[in-house]
Amino acid sequence: MKKAICPGSFDPVTNGHLDIIRRAAAMFDELIVLVSCNAAKRCLFTPAERIELIQGCVGDLPNVRVDSTDGLIAQYAADHSATGIVKGLRALSDFDYEFQQALTNKVLNPEIETVFLAASSDSMFLSSSMCKQVVALGGDCSRFVPPNALAALKAKLLPQP
Repeated sequence: MKKAICPGSFDPVTNGHLDIIRRAAAMFDELIVLVSCNAAKRCLFTPAERIELIQGCVGDLPNVRVDSTDGLIAQYAADHSATGIVKGLRALSDFDYEFQQALTNKVLNPEIETVFLAASSDSMFLSSSMCKQVVALGGDCSRFVPPNALAALKAKLLPQP
């Protein structure tokens, strides 16, 4: 059984994330979407909120489950018998950072292989940070995030009447 993890902060999940998740789910028997809790990052949503938002989008994918960790991705993979890590790449700048992470993960867990999926052309520019900024400034982000994430963004970022 081929099991992979798809880690990220997902703060919040975007349509670009969902594209990578759906494509990865078709490649592996089991995919764990892993919400990474990085203390160095200031997140808008709690890990539990991010898990709930992702679960609301992947219910039609029977081989996908959602979890979180505040530890090393390589260790999580070992603990859960995952042999793959799936990462989406938007631009060359993503590759430099992700390549460093892939090499580090390989040293920490020689059983793990990282698979890079190129972002679709319609979501190459998307980032959770950009979506938060658009909503906070009153812009329309409905083409960039799923409806549940849009509602959650508005609830957190826009003044309530």
